[in-house]
Amino acid sequence: MDLLTSLVTLGSNILFYLVPFLFILTIVVFVHEYGHYKVGRWCGVDVTTFSIGFGKELFGWTDKHGTRWRFAAIPLGGYVKFAGDSNAASQPDADAVAKLSQEELSRTLPGATVGRRSAIVAAGPVANFIFAILVFAAIVMAFGRTTIAPRIDRVTPASAAAQAGLAPGDLIVSVDGVQMSSFDEVRRIITINAENTLRFVVLRNSVETAIDVTPALVERRHSLGVERVGVIGVTAANRPEDVRQVSYGPIEAISYGVRESWFIVTRTFDYLGKLLTGREKADQLSGVIHIAEVSGHVASTGGIVSLLTLAAVLSVSIGLMNLFPIPMLDGGHLVFYAFEALRGRPLSERVQEYAFKAGIAFVLMLTVFVTWNDITRIVTRAAVG
Repeated sequence: MDLLTSLVTLGSNILFYLVPFLFILTIVVFVHEYGHYKVGRWCGVDVTTFSIGFGKELFGWTDKHGTRWRFAAIPLGGYVKFAGDSNAASQPDADAVAKLSQEELSRTLPGATVGRRSAIVAAGPVANFIFAILVFAAIVMAFGRTTIAPRIDRVTPASAAAQAGLAPGDLIVSVDGVQMSSFDEVRRIITINAENTLRFVVLRNSVETAIDVTPALVERRHSLGVERVGVIGVTAANRPEDVRQVSYGPIEAISYGVRESWFIVTRTFDYLGKLLTGREKADQLSGVIHIAEVSGHVASTGGIVSLLTLAAVLSVSIGLMNLFPIPMLDGGHLVFYAFEALRGRPLSERVQEYAFKAGIAFVLMLTVFVTWNDITRIVTRAAVG
């Protein structure tokens, strides 16, 4: 099946992918931009536009504060434009700002103190993290969670576990000093530590024993592509006494939400670290096409709870990505503000302009690259049947 046929197949299912994808993306984008908006208002900065999407406005309204709330034709992101901004990326409009009175200037983003500008910019990613934590917490509070004790049922012959000396019946107490309360926790650590030696402490015949295990790197093919993960070759015990349903109160649920969100952050940095050192391939980077595929798959197999979980995962990812020190993103603004705080004055307009252009070029190149990755995945899946 060639590229054209694969794309036609994708197009025939466009509504199947598009509806859940836009549902998730709209929620995550709104949360991010509302963080900017709300803290901006708290800091006394006027907001001229709150946009979901880019391009031509489809519909909208203007509130009593003069903010235009709009839904635009290209629903792949959004922005909040503050008084004093020249564009959606919050570059300052120097000419317009120079004509303002001191009182008017104080209500613009460029006229706010460095601390307030930093708070406004950081509020978007922070809102994403808070949203994800609350979603994870709400799900486990509403439905609880089924956990399996970290007890080994079977060990695959010639696997990393077999070679290290793990045995059926071993109860995994800790991995690299981290206490294990479920088999899922063990699996997660193994997954992200391919080819890294881990110190397992297991309870065997009422005696704790330390065993070093090095997970093997394997490629797993599934309906949405290929992932490379660490495995050691063990399965969980399925005895009734090893399975339990855990209920969560508010504090425990929030703690769970923080752990889930932090896992996504650490997993992302682990992948990027391996990518930069040549231990991972860039083909795992994904764009909007793959996210749309995942959204459609999750919606068809898992329902609203799974969609909300995906929204939480995507929210953490977008919040984290926006904190990267790339001009045009929130992290780039924060770097500029840090320089301004240290120097006592902002970087020159020329330096900022060149930096923003470089940032835009980088983001565009990355977008092209991940889109190509997404298309390649579709074609590869079609080719192998």
